[in-house]
Amino acid sequence: MLNSLRKHFYPMPGAVIKPAHLTQALARALPVSMLFAGGVTLSLPATAAISDTIAPFVATSYSYDDNLFRLDDNSPGFNGQRSDTSRQVQAGFLFNRPIGRQVLTGQAKWSRVYFDHFDQLDYSGKDFFADIEWHIANHLDGHVGISYGQSLTPFSDLQTTDRNLRVIRREYANGGWRFHPSWRVRGGFTRDRYSYDSISQRISNRQEDATELGLDYLPASESRIGVQLRHVKGRYPNRANLAAFGVEQGYEQDEIKANVFWRFSGITQAQLLAGWVKRKNELFSGRDASGANGRLIVYWAPLGKVRFTGSLWHEFASVENSLISSSLNNGASIAAAWDVSAKVRVDAQLRHEKRDFSAAQGLVLPRDVSDTTRSTSVGVTYSPRPNIQLGVNAFHDARNGAPIINTGSYRAKGLSFSANAQF
Repeated sequence: MLNSLRKHFYPMPGAVIKPAHLTQALARALPVSMLFAGGVTLSLPATAAISDTIAPFVATSYSYDDNLFRLDDNSPGFNGQRSDTSRQVQAGFLFNRPIGRQVLTGQAKWSRVYFDHFDQLDYSGKDFFADIEWHIANHLDGHVGISYGQSLTPFSDLQTTDRNLRVIRREYANGGWRFHPSWRVRGGFTRDRYSYDSISQRISNRQEDATELGLDYLPASESRIGVQLRHVKGRYPNRANLAAFGVEQGYEQDEIKANVFWRFSGITQAQLLAGWVKRKNELFSGRDASGANGRLIVYWAPLGKVRFTGSLWHEFASVENSLISSSLNNGASIAAAWDVSAKVRVDAQLRHEKRDFSAAQGLVLPRDVSDTTRSTSVGVTYSPRPNIQLGVNAFHDARNGAPIINTGSYRAKGLSFSANAQF
């Protein structure tokens, strides 16, 4: 094994290794290295770990997608090619460190993705996250954190062969005061920033600031009944000169919602966040919208080894599109997890969502402009040891699109194999 790695990194005495060659060698060598490391890990006790604070990990995957760019069913593809396979390697670490009564947790992950045919899409991914859970006295607590993620932008709403990396940054701070054993008041602030590498997509660069205030009743049953006020302000800095073309530059959204978590029993819980939302656009008041918004999630575990999660939603959401900035989404999903044995788990999910773009009434569009997406996935995970996982996953996506705003109709299916190990 060591000799094999030497051949990858030191091909001949005195040779100078270029950075590009080094990353390619790493991509080839890491899957083999994981098998070697996994073999070593198998020989260690199940409770062995490098550190109680830091947990390094490595991962690799191999994926096939028969419609990578989510092209219309009648499209022949770019240069006649619609499908592609990709390889991904990852390395990083998790950390968890108590500091007095405070707790610092987080993750740092680096990845490299290679495509076999459309190699212009090859990219390096980055994911960083840090959170401090803070406590003051016995009744004040909350979280302060930051995150950074860089990955390839999905092709579902933008069909192009150009590499388009999306960076999402988040900073947040929140806290609560339990002024009575059964009552808690809370508040927080979150800032999300989205930026895109592709010149054609930079029109979608945006910043969203959300301020939240809530009051909760906490009964002894561990349920929660509360009310939540939220204000969101979104800005698109690269749209200052596009008002003449009917492109919106920003919005504000006000929400008042019930915030409920109800524990019916040990096997059934429900979470509801629903109420009234008003969305006001900065320039084009004719596109303002308001109405009921909400999401319901139900957790049901009728058997110890079988768990279901069902969701329903009716919500405003942002859209990565040069014409439309938002949509009203109606959707439903159900996910199931089955622990076949102590080492084997099966996961499956069905998802259906309709996006209604008709709220953008300031544009010359038909009254009902929408698209509908249906997704199905199933996967199997095998864990020969608690810190090693091998998986296979298959998916199928289908959309009935709205070509007038460049969301086409497509079908796509694919298969992936993955392996990861934590030390």
